[in-house]
Amino acid sequence: MSPPPDARDDLIAELRRELAEFKRQVEQLTQENQQLREQLAQARREAARQAAPFRRVEHKKVPKDEQKRPGRPAGHIGVNRPTPDRVDEIIVVPLETCPQCGGAVTDCQPVVQYIEELPPVQPKVIQLTTHRGTCGKCGPVASTHPLKTGLGFGASRVHLGPRALALAATLNKQHGLSMRKTCRVLFDLCGLKLSAGGLSQTLDRLADRLELDYQSLFADLRAGPSAYVDETSWWVSGPGQWLWVFTSATTTLYQVRDSRAAAVVTEVLTPNYTGTLVSDCLNIYDTVPLESKQKCIAHHQKAIREQLNSPGLRDRTYLEAWKEFFRGVTGVWKAWPRMTAEQQSSARTYFFRRRDELLARELTQAEDLRIRNRLEKRRPHLLTCLENPELVEPTNNRAERALRPAVIARKVSCGNKTERGKTTWEVLCSVLATWCQRGQQVIATLTPRAGCVG
Repeated sequence: MSPPPDARDDLIAELRRELAEFKRQVEQLTQENQQLREQLAQARREAARQAAPFRRVEHKKVPKDEQKRPGRPAGHIGVNRPTPDRVDEIIVVPLETCPQCGGAVTDCQPVVQYIEELPPVQPKVIQLTTHRGTCGKCGPVASTHPLKTGLGFGASRVHLGPRALALAATLNKQHGLSMRKTCRVLFDLCGLKLSAGGLSQTLDRLADRLELDYQSLFADLRAGPSAYVDETSWWVSGPGQWLWVFTSATTTLYQVRDSRAAAVVTEVLTPNYTGTLVSDCLNIYDTVPLESKQKCIAHHQKAIREQLNSPGLRDRTYLEAWKEFFRGVTGVWKAWPRMTAEQQSSARTYFFRRRDELLARELTQAEDLRIRNRLEKRRPHLLTCLENPELVEPTNNRAERALRPAVIARKVSCGNKTERGKTTWEVLCSVLATWCQRGQQVIATLTPRAGCVG
């Protein structure tokens, strides 16, 4: 017996609804399957590429519209190697006949070049004889000489001279060569034979002689108008240490500590520091008891990009406004020296008013609220770079650049094996980096400090 017409129509309608739902589910599953197939194929292609393990993931790449133009800015002054101020040897190569057929050559013009060549290096061996004795008044005494770099004699009577020691320290601590590679370069370039252990002990003694130079960096940093700080994990015979860098336009100071707390900043700069602390947005810097701070604008821009890439974002207006705000702050800071006093005052007033306006908006989107809360927390430290543009930079890039050589060195050695090695690393890297910042010729400056051991 068949169902009545009304029941039959209801059944057909129900079956059609179920069929439509099944078709929708099949279509959705087909799309997901296709997406998963594409992701799997992409993963297989990336795994097959030689550089795959070292590639930056897509969401961490700088967007194309924010990438810097490669090379120097347009209109920059051309750069070339300067003509040497002296000539040690003159060589003239005549062109009397054609080198191809031997025929006569006419309209012969000289072509002058300067070639800067390295001569073969042969170590200069000096036999240095000093004397030691006893003074009836002072006790044991000894004579010394500027070339004397160590006290060893007998089996340990062969030493590196001051200039050779300065070169070794520069290769190892400034240019990041390992101990063994430094020894190899000294042997290949100069014929100097040295073991990695011997070099390590020699650098320890050199660091002791530079201790006063290292301590003076603390005073230089504390007297400066701004200090840029950053930190990264470090290794001293095991994990759990932190490498801190404090830098300014003329000074760089490295400190290895077992703490990542704000107390390290206070101890290095002292609570009486009157300059501006420029840092990233790590919470520890919020608790440093200093009045003047600048939070890195680049870190804020990165956080805004992450929220703009959020899949649930519906309205980009608020985040784009902040993006344009920080881009404008950076642009004004760069153009500050070329602006008139009236333009400077107008720009400063505009950005402070715009900051307050953006922070006061009523928001509902989670992404907008995250950025607003992040920036509201750091409201007093967003625009210090426009309050003192001659003294404060808008980003913490200076500290990150100072930290980069240490990060590369960490890839080679993980850090330091001993407390003694840690101290040597702090002293030598700080002093050499500072001399380089100040335009001093590092080897020439280091050579006289390496010798004259009493």
